[in-house]
Amino acid sequence: MAEPIQRLPGNERLTGDSGEVRVFGIRHLSPSGAYHLTEFLDAVRPSAILVEGPSDASGLISQIVSKGVVPPIALLAYTSQLPVRTLLYPFADYSPEYQAFRWADRHGAACEFIDLPSGNALALHGLTSEEDSESRAEDRQQYAFRQRELYRRIAELSEEPDYEAYWERQFEHNSGDQAYRETISVFSVRMRELTEQDELAFNPQGAAYNEIREAYMRRRIQETLEAGHAPGDVVVVTGAHHASVLTGTNHVMTDRELAALSFTDTRLTLMPYTYYKLSSHSGYGAGNQAPAYFQLFWECLREGRLPELPNRYLSNLAARLRERGTYRSTASVIEAVRMAEALASLRSGSQPTWQDLRDAAVVCLGGGELSVIAEALARVDIGTVIGRLPEGVSQTPIQDDLARELRRLKLEKYKSPVAQSLELDLRENRRVQSESAAYLDLNRSILLHRLEILDIRFARKLPVRQDAASWAEHWTLQWSPETEIQAVESTLKGETLEVAAAYVIHERLLSISHIGEASRLIRAACLCDLPKAMNDAKRLLQTLAVDAGSFEHVAEAAFELSTIIRFSSIRKHETESLVPLLRQLFLRGALSVNEAANCNDDAAAPVLSAVRMLHALAQEHDGEVDGDVWLRELNRLATRDDRNPKLSGFSFAILLEQDAWAGEEVAREVSRRLSPGIPADLGAGWFEGLSMRNRYALLSRPLLWEHLDAYIQSLEDEQFRRSLVYLRRAFSAFEPRDKAAVADLLGGLWGAEDSSLHLQRPLSEEEKESLDELNDFDFEDL
Repeated sequence: MAEPIQRLPGNERLTGDSGEVRVFGIRHLSPSGAYHLTEFLDAVRPSAILVEGPSDASGLISQIVSKGVVPPIALLAYTSQLPVRTLLYPFADYSPEYQAFRWADRHGAACEFIDLPSGNALALHGLTSEEDSESRAEDRQQYAFRQRELYRRIAELSEEPDYEAYWERQFEHNSGDQAYRETISVFSVRMRELTEQDELAFNPQGAAYNEIREAYMRRRIQETLEAGHAPGDVVVVTGAHHASVLTGTNHVMTDRELAALSFTDTRLTLMPYTYYKLSSHSGYGAGNQAPAYFQLFWECLREGRLPELPNRYLSNLAARLRERGTYRSTASVIEAVRMAEALASLRSGSQPTWQDLRDAAVVCLGGGELSVIAEALARVDIGTVIGRLPEGVSQTPIQDDLARELRRLKLEKYKSPVAQSLELDLRENRRVQSESAAYLDLNRSILLHRLEILDIRFARKLPVRQDAASWAEHWTLQWSPETEIQAVESTLKGETLEVAAAYVIHERLLSISHIGEASRLIRAACLCDLPKAMNDAKRLLQTLAVDAGSFEHVAEAAFELSTIIRFSSIRKHETESLVPLLRQLFLRGALSVNEAANCNDDAAAPVLSAVRMLHALAQEHDGEVDGDVWLRELNRLATRDDRNPKLSGFSFAILLEQDAWAGEEVAREVSRRLSPGIPADLGAGWFEGLSMRNRYALLSRPLLWEHLDAYIQSLEDEQFRRSLVYLRRAFSAFEPRDKAAVADLLGGLWGAEDSSLHLQRPLSEEEKESLDELNDFDFEDL
């Protein structure tokens, strides 16, 4: 990072014959700041307005105030190289900067940003964060703590609940134009004095960065004066922290110093924003806690009706409660207004603050309970407003493509910060006339899958019923500023969603290590309707399939191909060429299942999942794959004693479903597996695997439970405890009705009637102690 720029004596003052440059300090997202700034501009009629913000974005100001733009919006700067780093500058209708833009547009004044160009700002941010992560993190934490303590102390001395309440009462409710500006100026100077030493000691990078920014802003002010604007005709709109140092004899950045600054290539775009992201609930540092409330504050200010703010706020809250079925009388609202005014008078306030209004609402409308009105409060405090940018306003190509696709597929109504459900039926709709309407849901699915693979988190896919899995999709859609940012980041991968999604799949193909990953990419390309990418992934899978892969990867690859083939009639993709590959992978998996089953219990879980996949595939593609070989290998696994007992039991359960064994063969195998003398990890482990498949088949065979009962009773104490590890796992997955059926079966063996009813009665103290002792036992030691 460049060395901090020192303040040097003797620099030319930023003044002239017509006076000094006028600096108006503001707080970002301050309705009173916006109102008093507009009044100030009306009074001084400047020829140039200079605003804190990236100087390379000045060309976008005319678009920010163009017709059809609806705040909140944001200016986004991002690096043109991966990994993408961003800087965000949000504007609400009540942002002082936005109102400065509008005033300049109405009166023909020059208007420019004067802060560091985004390329310098992002480069310096990157250097600072690297240094912080290694050596300055602790100091920065200490600095943040001391800052919080300062704000807490200010609130305490002013007898306010927090700093935000202090700020609103002292500054937002300051009705005098000149008084507001002068108070901000004095506040800026005093806060710098209070924090300067701490910043130099604990956050030197941040202090240096601010010095660089301020020297650059002074340079831009000087350039404006040299362009012919008189100092008295120039108004600088900046954060209050910088207001006191942008004029006078402070150092102005030189050409040499500017050339020495770190730089990275960046791009700029505009994007819609939301009130939620403006709120401090989202983590945005320069936000406010209640953007919808401050929008109402701004509207009352503009109309000259600020005293009506409590009435409007609490009436809106009552209306929101009514929408949700909670009714409050007009008398309750009036009582809440009076209480808020009384609270304000106790703190020498001329008008209630947001905190006063909330406190009164909890008491008078919530009956003293915040939970009663919490949801309604969120709507009147934060709101669900999302900004809008019309066509033609500067955006990246992929943002434009996304906007076009949302319009084409009638998804614009889902551009809301409130989550909404969307159910898709991918089958052709034969009741409509046009092809686009017939395949509307299918094309929606393609778009949403492309967004998913690009990590543009607008939509989240949910599971659907098994009988509708091939033609139905269920999504949850929710728009946020992150959606826009992620779309902007995808610009580096392609100028349209289709090209960018194909790029992502191509990049992933280059790093694939096994056939399971390749098969997943074939499916992803299919879902995204990218046939070329699908063919590339298929060729790679064929290459990888030459070498033997693990049983789990082979099963995963085969299952993915099976899914793609099942989707073919819906997705309109050619999949006949995948069938030979599916057959090859299935055969390899079937022939390697016994080898894979030679494992311990920790490794058995993925193998068991792979067995499930291959069996489902054998049933789905009967006639296309060799099901006889599969059942033969499962039979070998079910009868082998040198393989994992859980996997053997699971294979046996599958064969029971298929009626592959005669009754006497079943009895003989159960007797062999659950006979006295068999160690618990073999006998109870085998039963655990057996219980994981088709419980009805188990419950319909009393012989099985007779042998299990005899086997458990034959175990010594230590082996019995060991068996509990497996039995507890097995029965924990049973439904209550299944457990009741098991109790009745065992009760019948023991001569006890209505055993399932005994399970539902309260436990005795002795039974509780036994159960507690069992729960406290450390089974892992076994």
